[in-house]
Amino acid sequence: MVCSYPAGGQTDLLARAFGDFISKQVGQNVVIENKAGASGSIGTAEVARSEPDGHTIICSISTTYLMNRVMMKNPGYDMDKDLTLISVIPGAGLLLVANPKTGVKTYDDFIAFAKKSDKVNFGTYSAGSAPHMTINELNKQYGLKIEPIHYRGEAPMWTGLIEGTLDVAMGSFTAAQPALQSNNGVLFAVHSKKVPALPNVKTLPELGATSKFFTVSGFTGWAVPKATPQPIVDRLSQLIEAANNDPKVKEVLNTFSLEPALGFKDTNALYQRELPVWIESAKALGLEPV
Repeated sequence: MVCSYPAGGQTDLLARAFGDFISKQVGQNVVIENKAGASGSIGTAEVARSEPDGHTIICSISTTYLMNRVMMKNPGYDMDKDLTLISVIPGAGLLLVANPKTGVKTYDDFIAFAKKSDKVNFGTYSAGSAPHMTINELNKQYGLKIEPIHYRGEAPMWTGLIEGTLDVAMGSFTAAQPALQSNNGVLFAVHSKKVPALPNVKTLPELGATSKFFTVSGFTGWAVPKATPQPIVDRLSQLIEAANNDPKVKEVLNTFSLEPALGFKDTNALYQRELPVWIESAKALGLEPV
């Protein structure tokens, strides 16, 4: 199982938990190999070129499966022609958190703050990321001039918020905890879906944001080469779905406040539903593919 992101992160921990379960079920070792870089495209391109026999699987995120076709001139694979998604874990709601110095405590406070300020610094964990598109969509709806500040990953972005470099940041539940627990961040909304651990925090659509982008959440998922026989695809999908009941898998899912993995049919329904929204929002950023 190739994980296209570094060891120790959310994608890697999910790959290892699910891989361990699959290993026990099939009686074969499942080796997790981290091949990070280029928004997941390096490891994904390698899997796309591998034998379509079910023995080589990619574990990556929606950036790899959805966004790279817009953000990269040549990612090294064509998602539609080279790969088949077998299972995904729907993404969790991303948290919008303000630095206390802004005085922002609610979504309405944030919009008012952004309207009266000449410049609002809003952190993202990369250009073209969900926070970047959120900024663009809010700017369009409310006539704001929020400025995205791009970091190389979530950890340095949250450090920027804690240190006061940023007015606002947006990211995952787990990575946001140092800012929230140290009282250096004020949570005022979540992106597109409720976070189970934060049932009283409203989503952007509930708070009045109207973009279609606020109806999608992305995902972590597994894919195999396109020519993989359907019975093998179905078997792998069933194994991943069965892993939802494994104690170790449950622990990792709970750590990141994630939903269970979906089966093959629901996986591809989600993919087809979210794909056009992500593509439209990505193109609206006007970024040149690299």
